[in-house]
Amino acid sequence: MATQEQPKLLCAYLAVGEDALKRRTVLERLRKRVSQIGDLEFNHDEFDGERATGSDIAVACNTLPFASDLRLVEVVHAEKLGKQDVDVLCAYLSAPCASTVLVLSADKLAKNSRLYKAVAAIGKSAIIDCAPMKRYELVRALRSMAIGHGATITESAAEKLVSYVGEDTIKLDAELRKLALGHCGTGPITDAEIESLVARTNEAKPWELVDAFSARDAKACLRLLPLLGSTSSYALIGMCTTRLRELSCAKSLDSRGEGHALAETLKVPSWRVKNHIAWSRKFTAQELQGAFSTARDCERAMKSGSDPDATFRTWLFETIGA
Repeated sequence: MATQEQPKLLCAYLAVGEDALKRRTVLERLRKRVSQIGDLEFNHDEFDGERATGSDIAVACNTLPFASDLRLVEVVHAEKLGKQDVDVLCAYLSAPCASTVLVLSADKLAKNSRLYKAVAAIGKSAIIDCAPMKRYELVRALRSMAIGHGATITESAAEKLVSYVGEDTIKLDAELRKLALGHCGTGPITDAEIESLVARTNEAKPWELVDAFSARDAKACLRLLPLLGSTSSYALIGMCTTRLRELSCAKSLDSRGEGHALAETLKVPSWRVKNHIAWSRKFTAQELQGAFSTARDCERAMKSGSDPDATFRTWLFETIGA
């Protein structure tokens, strides 16, 4: 059976986006491809755009390979190159060396910048998008990444790992590798393993507390409150009140057998309200109605001299336990 040939390597690439793991993977794959064509031991240069000059990079690119068909030149933090250095690189890219593959890696680089346009002119596949994934995409990707480390992970555990570590894919991959090495048995990695083996380094997101409030999970609320950092109690009471409105709507639709129409009714994506029906069933209609009144009183007290944090926390746990 004939194998599909890989596309010919271009003279330059730009891996741009805030997903550090994607950028690292792009560099590793290009390094592997070039190494299959030539020897990289004497034909590989690495530069940091924060310290390197455009002249040094251009000289490395114009150097002929030694006992090899190709050279590889990598530049990380390309967005930090100075104006004069960018000018030199753009001049090089207008007539690049055919025996060199230049790979630029940047966290951010505007599409209308000279360097971006110069690389884009090399070919259709010269720009490699490394934009970060949305959270729900990241959770799905984590489950696939775990398989690469010889393990599986539940969806809730993947969610918890993101909440503990943040959305930095390099850190997430490192934690997955550690979890896979310490995992016993053939079952998936669970929430309990995340809680016992992963140190929380990420500030909790306000919506995590609102979700725990919606689930009437007092234990989770107690754990999350100290991790919210600079999020004010005024913002939290507003978010909780908004969620109460959504749960009231969910309960009303659910009672009529129309829960499937919740996302359309609220005019939000379906993933945004995937748990709302289940959460609404944890409250009676009277409890939700009463929570609006107590939320009004709570906010009034917060703005009238009472300690806002203590007042909000009292309301939160009284509502959960009502």
